[in-house]
Amino acid sequence: MADLLTIEDPDDPRLRDYTGLTDVELRRKREPAEGLFIAEGEKVIRRAKLAGYEMRSMLLSAKWVDVMRDVIDEVPAPVYAVSPELAERVTGYHVHRGALASMQRKPLPTAEDILRTHRRVVVMEAVNDHTNIGAIFRSAAALGMDAVLLSPDCADPLYRRSVKVSMGAVFSVPYARLDSWPKGLEGVREAGFNLLALTPDEKAKTLDEAAPHRMDRVALMLGAEGDGLSTQALVAADEWVRIPMAHGVDSLNVGAAAAVAFYAVATGRPQA
Repeated sequence: MADLLTIEDPDDPRLRDYTGLTDVELRRKREPAEGLFIAEGEKVIRRAKLAGYEMRSMLLSAKWVDVMRDVIDEVPAPVYAVSPELAERVTGYHVHRGALASMQRKPLPTAEDILRTHRRVVVMEAVNDHTNIGAIFRSAAALGMDAVLLSPDCADPLYRRSVKVSMGAVFSVPYARLDSWPKGLEGVREAGFNLLALTPDEKAKTLDEAAPHRMDRVALMLGAEGDGLSTQALVAADEWVRIPMAHGVDSLNVGAAAAVAFYAVATGRPQA
């Protein structure tokens, strides 16, 4: 059973995991280096725990203590009860959901592990917006994609905003980082995957024409919002695919485009 501790000092060193959560640059460096991430909200905390992440501590406002009582009773990590005002001073923002947990990261699988054991893989290049990362993971989980590979410069899926937007889907979709880009794509092809580049270019086949759901192994590449896939990624692809557009619309937000493409890739596959 966890210790329930009331804290009234925002400078208490026991709250260090939660300091400066709005400082994106600081947290992007600090969290991976210290092996932690922040789960926000009851559902996300429960999903992180269910996925086997070890809890370092919880930070709760008073009204959430009873809601999280079963978790408090199950985990040995300390639970810090604080006022909403103190939580805001520590984190840098108003914690609307009233519950935060600091979780221990797990070692990531290798890209080779991902490619050996899965058939429908998302490959992201330079997607560095945390909201888009979270949305893509949520769609990948919902629409039957097996796993995600990230280029070295993609944002952290376990950053608080990514986790929150994904509603915890980042815990259920395995992912790995490629060591190099675009050279890492050679290993994807060598593992027997068709590399499909999602692009609005008119020279690309429509998803219906390409019929990726009939391919044995598919790696669908997505680029960053605005820039799309780099020339190097497009050259490395086996095929370019696009979503046909109407009413003069030339492209979709990468999160929306990903959802449409995932459905086309996984259509007809049995869902878990």
